[in-house]
Amino acid sequence: MSKINRIDTVPIPPKDADVLTTCCDYCIVGCGYKIYRWPLGKRGGIKANRNAFGKDLPIELDKGGWVAPNMHNVVSYKGKPHHVVVAPDADIKVVNKGGDHSIRGGAIAQKCYSPGTPTRDRLKHPQVRLNGQLRRISWDDAAEIFAAVSKYVIKKYGVHAWAQKMYSYQYFENTYALTKFALRNIGTPAFAWHDNPTVAPSVPGLRDAGIEKFSASYEDWYLADTLVIAGTDPFETKTIIWNEWIMKAIAEHQQKVICINPRKTTGVAFAEEKGGLHLQLTPGTATPLFMAIARVILENGWEDREWINKNTNTKWETDSGFGQGTRNTDWQWRTTWDKLQTKGFEDYKNWILSQKESKVEFAAKLSGIDADDIVYAAELMAKPREDGSRPKTSFGLEKGIYWSNNYTNTSSYASLGLLCGAGNRPGQMISRFGGHQRGGVKGGKYPIGKSPEKFGGRRRKPLDLDRWVQAGNVRFAYVVGTTWTGAMAASGELTDILLGHTRRNPHQPNEKDTGHIIDVLRKRVDSGGMVVVHQDIYPRTPIGTEIADLVLPAATWGECDFSRANGERRIRLYSKFYDPPGEAQPDWWIAAKMAKAMGFSGYDWKDSNDVFEEAARFTRGGVLNYQPLVKMAKRKGLKGHELLRSYGTTGIQGPIRLESGELVGTKRIHDSTLKLPETGPEKETVWPKWLTSFISQSGKANFIKSPWYLFEDFFNFIKPKGDELWVINGRINEIWQSTFDDVERRPYITQRFPENFIEINPVDAERLGIESGDYVKVTNDRIPVQVSGFYGRDVDDLLFDNLRKNGHIKFISAEVKAVAMVMEVPKEGVSFMYFLNPYQPANKLVPRVPDPLTNNYRYKLAVGKIEKIGESPYKHDFSTMTFKSRAII
Repeated sequence: MSKINRIDTVPIPPKDADVLTTCCDYCIVGCGYKIYRWPLGKRGGIKANRNAFGKDLPIELDKGGWVAPNMHNVVSYKGKPHHVVVAPDADIKVVNKGGDHSIRGGAIAQKCYSPGTPTRDRLKHPQVRLNGQLRRISWDDAAEIFAAVSKYVIKKYGVHAWAQKMYSYQYFENTYALTKFALRNIGTPAFAWHDNPTVAPSVPGLRDAGIEKFSASYEDWYLADTLVIAGTDPFETKTIIWNEWIMKAIAEHQQKVICINPRKTTGVAFAEEKGGLHLQLTPGTATPLFMAIARVILENGWEDREWINKNTNTKWETDSGFGQGTRNTDWQWRTTWDKLQTKGFEDYKNWILSQKESKVEFAAKLSGIDADDIVYAAELMAKPREDGSRPKTSFGLEKGIYWSNNYTNTSSYASLGLLCGAGNRPGQMISRFGGHQRGGVKGGKYPIGKSPEKFGGRRRKPLDLDRWVQAGNVRFAYVVGTTWTGAMAASGELTDILLGHTRRNPHQPNEKDTGHIIDVLRKRVDSGGMVVVHQDIYPRTPIGTEIADLVLPAATWGECDFSRANGERRIRLYSKFYDPPGEAQPDWWIAAKMAKAMGFSGYDWKDSNDVFEEAARFTRGGVLNYQPLVKMAKRKGLKGHELLRSYGTTGIQGPIRLESGELVGTKRIHDSTLKLPETGPEKETVWPKWLTSFISQSGKANFIKSPWYLFEDFFNFIKPKGDELWVINGRINEIWQSTFDDVERRPYITQRFPENFIEINPVDAERLGIESGDYVKVTNDRIPVQVSGFYGRDVDDLLFDNLRKNGHIKFISAEVKAVAMVMEVPKEGVSFMYFLNPYQPANKLVPRVPDPLTNNYRYKLAVGKIEKIGESPYKHDFSTMTFKSRAII
C-alpha cells in the first residue's frame, strides 16, 4: 500500500475520547459543533463500539457525521499533545440541522494553534516597542506601563483623551469586562465599536419604528411566502441560513425570494431561477426604491389595513411617553423631530404620495431597475390573493443597505415592512440577518453627557472617535480585537494619522526599563502624540506590526470557556478544549489586570464563569437576558457555565424566562402569538413589553418618514463622474473578516485568493481594455473626509453641502491594486472588491463622512477609476485564481 499523505486521512477518535460541544466562531449563524479530543498514540476503530462517534465507518456523505481532514488538528491540552476533531453536530435539530456546515465552519479546527501549522505566528507574550522593534516583556511590566501612562493621560488631559476601540461581538465575558473598564470605571466618551466610529445602532430606522434588530428566528425566514433580502446574499455570507432555511423554503413551499443588491451572486441567481426576483439597484438608491414599492402598494390598496390599524401608532400614541426636555437620546430626538415622525398611517400615506422620489418613474431611473419589476416586487410582497388571503412576507436586511445610507434606508425599509403587516408574526418579521455573532454585554453605560458632539440644537450624540483622533484629542488608545485602521473609512489616511502620532513622533523608547519607557511615552503624550495598545491573537498589519507601542496576546475560541448568542439569540457555551499559546490570556483576564493596575476594584475573577455570572444582571430587560439561567444554576448548586453547557449545541434563545419552574427560551421578539402565563412572571423573570409588542410607549410600531434630501447632496457628489465606476465592497463565501484565519493561514484559500480582486462587468471591462487576470490600479482623487463639524445649530448644518461650504470637509486621494475578474456579477457601472484585505484594503477608497443623523459610515459607496497596469501571474496559470462567475448555480 502506498503511503497516504496526512492531509488525506483523519485519525478515528477512540471510544473513550473526550466529547465537548461548541459552535462555529465565524458568521452570525452559529452552527453547532462537537469536539472529540484524545491523546496522541491512541486510535479508535471503524466499528461503532470502537469509536467515539458510535457509528460504523465509513459514513455516507449525505447521512451526516462525515469527518473531513480539515476537521482534524493536533493541539496542546494540559501541556501534552492531543488529537482533536471539530465536526458539525450530526444530531442537532436547530440551526445547522443534521450537521450542515459552511466552507468556513467546516475548517474551523484549523483555527486552533498548532506550532507545525500556519498558526505558528500567534501572539504568545506581551511585547513593547523599543527602537521600533517589538520586544518581549512580562505581564506585570506591561500592566505597569499601561496603568502609568493611562493615569497620567487621564489626570492631565481628562477621560476624553483616553480612548477604547473594541469589537462589539466577541463573547459575553470579554465584552462585559472591557466595557466595565472603559465605560463604568474610566467613563470615557472616546469609545467606539469595531465597525463604526462611535456606538451608533446599526439599523436606527428599525429602532425608531419600534423593531428589535434581531427579532426574527431562523424559522421565520423559512415560513415566509415571500422573503425580501436586501443588501446581502445569505449564501455568500451566512451559508447555513440559506441552505437549511431559505433554500428549503424555495423547494418545499415555493417561497418567492426578492433579492435587492447590485450583484448577482450564487444565491441571487438561484432564487431568480426558482421564480424569485432580483432588483439589481445602483448603489445608494435603496431609499427611493423602497418608497416607490410602498407607493405602489398604497396606490393599489394592498396594504394590510386591518393589521396596521391594530398594530401601528396613531398621532396621539406616537407622541405619548416623551414628556419634555432636550431629547438627549438619539431615538427620542429623531422620532420627535418633525422631519421623520408621522402622525400615524394616514399621515405616512399622504407623505409617501407627496414625494417625487416615491414615483415609480423616478425610482426606476435613479436605481436602474425596470419600472415593471418595481411593481412586480410590490405584488409579491403585498397583493392579496383571489381568495382574499395575503402573502406572508418577511423582510431581512444587511450591510449593503445600512452601510450606504444608514438612516433613511433603514427607516424606509421598516415602513415598507409595516405596510405589509410584518414585524410580529411567524413568517412575517422585519430583522437583520446578521454578520458576526452577538456577544455584547455592556458593563457600563456610554457617558452621553460627556460627549462633545451634538446633533442640531442641544442634543448630544456619541462621539466620532476617528474624527476625535484626527483633531488631535486622543493621547492613549486601547485597541482590542480589531484592525481599526483597515476597517474604517478612508483607511489609508487614518493609518497615516496614527503613524504620525506614534512612530513619527520623536519620543521613542529605546531601553528595556519600565521607568524609561513610561517617561518617554509621557513625553510623547505631552508633545501631542499618542500611545497605542493593541490586543489580539495575531500580529495585525498595520495596527499591531507598525503602530502599537504595547502588544498584548489574547486567548480565543477553544482556549477558554466562553458564551454568546447567534442571529436568533440562541445562547450557548463555547467549550475550552486546548491550551492557549505561550502566555496568551482571554481578554477578560487582560482587562482585569489592567484595571487592577490602575487601582480599580471589582476584578477579582477566578475564571470566565465568574465574569459570566456577574454580567448576567446587566442583561436584564434585554433580548439576551440570561439571568434566570444563572439564578437557576445557583439554586441547583451549579455554575452558570455548567448549566448552559447542559443545553449543548441547542442552547436556549434569549431572553430566557422562567415558567412553571423551568427555563424557557424566546423564539421571536414582538411575537403577537406568544402566550405568557396569566399568573405573571416568576421570580427573576422579566417581561418587557416588547416580548409581545413593539418598542414604544404604546407597544405599537411607528411609521417613519425617509426624506431623500438628507442624503441627496452627498449622493450627488459621490456618484461616479467621467470614467469612474462605483467600487463597492463586502464579504465572500470563502473568506472571513480580515482574512486572519483563511487567506493568511489556509493554503487552499491562499491559493484561491492570493491577492485582493476586483469584479468588473464585461461592458465596463471592454471599454477600459481590461481582461480577467490583469493587474489594475483603482484610484480616487476626490475622497471626502470630515475633519471637524462636531455640532451644528440645526440638522441642515450637518448635511454634506453645508459641511463642505463651512470648511469641515477636506479631500484626499488613494489607490489600491487588485486582480481583475471580468464577470456578469456586478451590474454595469459597478465594481466589487473584498472589503478587509489587509494589504490592499478597499476601505482606502471609502469616503469618511458619516450619516449626519447616526454617525455611521457609508462603506459601500466608494468610487474610483480603474486602469490596467499589467498582467498578473494568475492570468494564464489555472493552478491558482479562477475567473469563473460567482453567479454559477
